[in-house]
This record gives sequence, C-alpha cells and structure tokens, in this order.
Amino acid sequence: MTVEIALAFSILCVSILFLVTEWIPMEAVALLTLGSLSVTGLLSPREALFGFSNPAVVTVWAVFILSGALTRTGVANIIGRYVLRLGGRSDILLITSIMISAGVMSAFMNNVAVAALLLPVIMDISRETGRMPSRLLMPLAYGCLLGGLTTLIGTPPNILVSDALRDNGLIGFKLFDYAPVGITVMATGVAFMVLVGRHLLPARDVSKAFSPRGSVDIREAYDLKKGMFLMHLPEDSKLAGKSLAQIRLRSLLGLNVAAITRKDRSTLAPPPSEPIRGGDILLVEGGMNRVKELMDSCRLVRIKQDVGVENLFAPGIEMVEAHLESTSPFVGKTIKDIDFRRHFGVNVLATKLGSTTMLWDFQDEVLEAGTRLLLQGPKERLEMLQKDANIQDLRKVSESTLVEIYKLHESLLTVEVFEDSGLAGKTLAETRLGETPGMRVLSVVRQGRIHAVPEPEDELLAGDRLIVQGSPENVDILKELEDVKMTEATGSPRLTDLESQEVGLVEAMLSPHTNLAGKNLRQLRFREKYDLTVLAIWRQGQAIISDLSHLPLRFGDALLLHGQRTNFSLVGQDPDFLVLTESAQEAPNLRRMKVSLCIFSGVLLLVVLGLLPIYIAAVIGSALMVVTKCLTMEEAYRSIEWKAVFLIAGMLPLGMALEQTGAARYLAEGVVSLAGPFGPVAVMGGLIAVTFMGTCFVPTAALVVLMAPIAIKTSADTGISPHSLMMAVAMAASASLVTPVSHPANVLVMGPGGYRFLDYVKVGLPLTLVLFVLLLFVVPLFWPL
Repeated sequence: MTVEIALAFSILCVSILFLVTEWIPMEAVALLTLGSLSVTGLLSPREALFGFSNPAVVTVWAVFILSGALTRTGVANIIGRYVLRLGGRSDILLITSIMISAGVMSAFMNNVAVAALLLPVIMDISRETGRMPSRLLMPLAYGCLLGGLTTLIGTPPNILVSDALRDNGLIGFKLFDYAPVGITVMATGVAFMVLVGRHLLPARDVSKAFSPRGSVDIREAYDLKKGMFLMHLPEDSKLAGKSLAQIRLRSLLGLNVAAITRKDRSTLAPPPSEPIRGGDILLVEGGMNRVKELMDSCRLVRIKQDVGVENLFAPGIEMVEAHLESTSPFVGKTIKDIDFRRHFGVNVLATKLGSTTMLWDFQDEVLEAGTRLLLQGPKERLEMLQKDANIQDLRKVSESTLVEIYKLHESLLTVEVFEDSGLAGKTLAETRLGETPGMRVLSVVRQGRIHAVPEPEDELLAGDRLIVQGSPENVDILKELEDVKMTEATGSPRLTDLESQEVGLVEAMLSPHTNLAGKNLRQLRFREKYDLTVLAIWRQGQAIISDLSHLPLRFGDALLLHGQRTNFSLVGQDPDFLVLTESAQEAPNLRRMKVSLCIFSGVLLLVVLGLLPIYIAAVIGSALMVVTKCLTMEEAYRSIEWKAVFLIAGMLPLGMALEQTGAARYLAEGVVSLAGPFGPVAVMGGLIAVTFMGTCFVPTAALVVLMAPIAIKTSADTGISPHSLMMAVAMAASASLVTPVSHPANVLVMGPGGYRFLDYVKVGLPLTLVLFVLLLFVVPLFWPL
C-alpha cells in the first residue's frame, strides 16, 4: 500500500465517520473532504473543485426545480389523487395504489418532494377510511424510493452512476435504461408489502384525535393526559381582571391555556387578550407536577426593589463588559444556546446594542456583532471566556456605570428564605428558580456576607437573602398563583372538548426544504406569528408534551397544533411547514399546469431523442419554468435540496482520488479475491451487499460516489460488464429501506406514522433481503455479465 493510498483511505474513513455520526453537518463534511484532498496533494485545486461543474450535479439541481414546478402547478397532486382514488377501501388495493402512484411520480420527480406532496393526501385518506396512518405511510416512503429506481432522473444515484460511466470513457445510461430492472424491483416491493409487509407494519395511531366522527381522544394519540390539567381560580382570585397575556402563564411557566370554562360555558383556544375572572377553570397544557414544584419553590416574599448594585460584588468577583466582534463565535447564537452559566461559570446580566438595553427576557435574542454583554463572574472564569470566545475588548464596569448606563438596579429584587418557604435546605439547582424565564440568582447574602455567583449545588439556609435579577411582575404573578387549585383534567373542560366548528386540531411538520431545523418555537415566535398553540411534538415514536418552547425542532417532528381553523391555512402557506391535511395546504397555481406539463414533456422528448444531453435539457427546462411563472425564482431556490447538491459536489473529488491513487483498485482486488472464485454473480453480489449495508448509515449520493470507482475497477479486473455492476450498485444504493436515517423520505413519514427505529428494521430488512436475491437474477437477465 502506497502513501497516497493510505492518505486516500484515511480521508475516506474520517469522512464516513462524520457522515454516520452527524457530529457536523454532512455538507460541511463534503467540503472539508474536498479541501483535504487538495491540501494533501492527492488532487490539484482545480480537480478538487470539479464536482461543482460536474454534469451530474447540474442535472440534480435542475431536476429538483422541474420537480418543484410540477408540484407548484398541481400536476403531481392531481395525478396522485386520481391514482389513490382507485384504491377504494381495501387494504390491498389502497397500499398498492399508494405505492404505484408514489412510484410513478418519483420516476420523474424528486422522491422526497413526492412524499411531502402525498403525505397530507394519505393522512386525509386515513381519516376518511378510519385506517391508521402507520399502515399507509411506510408504503408511501418505500413507493417513493423504489419508484426512483426506474428512470435516470428518478434519483441522484442513478444520475451519478451514469455520469461515472461517461467519465471512464463508457456509454452512460439513458433515460429509460433503468426501467427494466427498476420496474421489476418496484413490482416486487409492492408485492412484498401487500403480501407480507402490511402484516409487519405497526398498529400505531398518532392521529386518532382526528376521527371523522369527531370522537376526539387525544389521550390515546399524543398522550396529552400526562401534560394537561385544570387550574381552578377562586372567586376572589388576585388574577381576576387580568388578561392571559398579563398573567404570562406561557412565557413564565411554559403553560398553554387550551380552554376556559366560565359558568358551564367553554371558550376554546382563547386569545392572549382574553380576560380572566374569578371562578374560571382553565384547561392548561404543560405538566402539572413541574409547575407545582416551581410554585412551591417560589413562595417568596419580596422585601424591596431597587436593590443596591454593591450586593453583586465580592472578593474575586468582577463585573465586566464584553464587546462582541464579528469574528466572535457567539455572533448568530442565542444566550440560551451558549449557556454561559454552565459552560463558563458567569452570569449574563444585560445586553446592549446601540441605544437598546435589555435587562431580562433576552435569553432567546440572537446576538449580533457589536453587542455588549454585561457579565458577572470570577476573574479566572472571565479570563478563560475572553480567550475561548476571542473577545478582544473586556472592560471592568464600575458601580456608577451599572446604575447610570445599564439601570441594573431597576431589575434587582431581594427575596428572603423563610423556614416554610420550601427553599430552606434545598440547593439552588433543586429550587428550579433558574427555570423561571428572566430570573437569575446573582448573589446570596448570609449573615452580612455576600456570596456572589453561587454554584448550583450551594445549599440555601433559612434567613438567607437572595439577590435576584428579574421582572418584579414575575414574582407578583407567582405569588398570585398560590391560591389556584390544580387537578387532573377529568372535569369540564375535558380533553375531548378541544374542538368545535371554529376551533380544531391539526398536525404539521417541518418541510423537507426548511432551514428552521435546530430552532425552537420561542425563537420562531410561533404563537405570535400563527396564533396557534403547539400542544405536543411527536418525535421518534414518542410524544413530548412539556418544555416545548425551548425544544429545538428536528426534521421529521410532527407538531400538534390547536387554535382557530382559519389560522391553519397560515401555516399551510408557509413553505417552511407541511400541514398534514390537504384542505390547509396552499392552493396550487393551476393556471400554469398545462405550461409546466409542456415544458417537462419537452425536456423528456429532447433527452429520449438524443437531441440534448440530460443536463442541458434540464437546465433549459428549469429556466423556462421560472420564465413562464410556473414558479418564482425564490420557489425554485427552495425546491433544490442544497444539502444533496453540496454533498455530491464535495464527495465527487473523493471518488476521483480513490481512482487516481489506486485505492479503488486496491479495494476492487479485495472484492475479487474474496468473491472471484465463486463466479461473476458472487462478485456482483458482494458489491450489492456492501452497498446495501452502506445505505443504513451513509447518504445514498455519497455512497454511490464511493462505490462507483470500486465497481469500475472490479469490472476491469474481472472482465465483468461495467454496466451490469453499475446497474446493481445504483439499484442497491437507492433502496434505502432498513433505517429511518437512511433517506429523508423515511424520516418524513416517521412522525405522522408514529414509527420507531425498529419498525423500519422489521419491515425494511426482509424486503432488502428479497431485493438482494432478486437483483442477483434480474440484473444479469437485462444486463448480461
């Protein structure tokens, strides 16, 4: 093994490690791989960048735009609904029609887009027929994946395989060259799901809350019973006369008020302006036990406001002002994301940008270059922070600056720990004071001595005075909640009373093309933007019902929304979300349907007749889709899966490096030495098996880039037809059926279907074994070895 081969293998192994673990975004992995090939000298800088001008990459993004135009103009929707209508109410016919309709559309469209398009339709069919979504959505995902095998443009791996053949001086696959093998594989997949797979599908229903008879049982759907309870206000409640916005249940305690009952009359999804009256019963979501603990810990008596800032200073403790430069790693992040207290042992007391100073409720504000942070902490911790955060300007702050510039004294409160307060004997962490937004314990005054920046494990004693930063209104509200009685949600209003003609429930997901993944509902200002409440989030087979506002969203999450039905369309029209009911979706641009069909048909005709290569025809077609207003330029950009584009462009040079350094030949010789004695079919079977195993963890596009040079070299060493081996690799790479993480289409249906990881293994593994055996017979039949 040469040094070049060892370097290539090292880069390959590290790249696969990061792709599998997802420690860093896969696009970044691809770009770092590209850069490392150039730095190590395995490729020239020009060769390292050739992926961005590669015809395969151009074809992929152009096909994404063509697919987006067909979706936007309603072509795909009409075709899908027509075919699904043929399924009737029979399980066999319904699964067959779902898979065939998804497969036919995926032959010419992006399979993730097809899954996203048909998902609301399938959910509507599920509600209309009374079938569980878990019985229909996995067949939808598998239909999309298997349908993409049938044409050149059906899936990126097919495009990459064809391009790899041309790069090696061979004839690439044409538009319908994949059809004989692909259709056979798809037909086998449909037959398997109908005869065997449907019996392996879980009987799990997370959308039972939406039965056509209006029999809402959310407790069995999202298990809201664990997170919903009743708050009974006494007739002389101190909260009477205040609005929901003023009592700040959502921002202060993370609670959502789903309904208010007043004299046997319920108001569902009350607006923030709804006033509270004595005797009201609030149906609240958010977790009763957590709220009880927090309220018990907050039975505080406020002694005074405008506490002197001198209570924040102690030996070894400094108050400093940090100026964030544009190069600071904190820019673009929120204070909550950074978690200064846990990571650096310092408190952030205020932020200042220009003339705007924030003393509380700044935890979710995104930090900008030029922001000044007011910090309190031990000197050594502040010095460490300055070094780690690349903060160039860290200035000590005097008491006069705290008062005159920051007005810090206006946000300080003194509270005393009494024997019966529930705080005495507990550590700061156990009191959960830090879980109350906008409240931080900055110092503990004990017997006249100041203990600034106390640690979470410090125990509180009776007689301690806590110097707390926060809104005085927060403390007042917590005190006013002391006379509220909390019970299980068994009376009126009940969980079954959440819907009416005006108010309803709907599920929504992050769109496949969204950039909101990783952000939480508070950052998105979801409640303010859509006037809808998120009652629960379904993630990987489990319902999450508490602390939702700070939970980072993931692709594949299903959000249970509650509110006015007229507001559902606001979410449906937002391209960042996918509402799982067709009536709330944005209406397609039907006026341009014929135009988009003509353009798409023209692209296919030019390719079939050989008048233009696929990448040129697709680019012209995508441009015409925008020019004829079948979709806007912004919609065109959003329809492109940029993650796939960067992944392919960044990983293609690695495939070139494996070939040029001899690493591909090295691996090919290993395959031949192991399987060669057993004949050509065994060699092909070895490549198929390795590819199938790779699909469980490695993105399909990256997998094909790595497998293509190995297949080419194996062909050269054994005399087996390169087209046969490449066809086998393409089929195996796109059949990503065993795990949910193997393909975005699988992740997309995971939330609405209520699937767990093992559900995919249970159904996908036997189907993969069937397809493995099938390919050994079918590929040589149409592409002789």
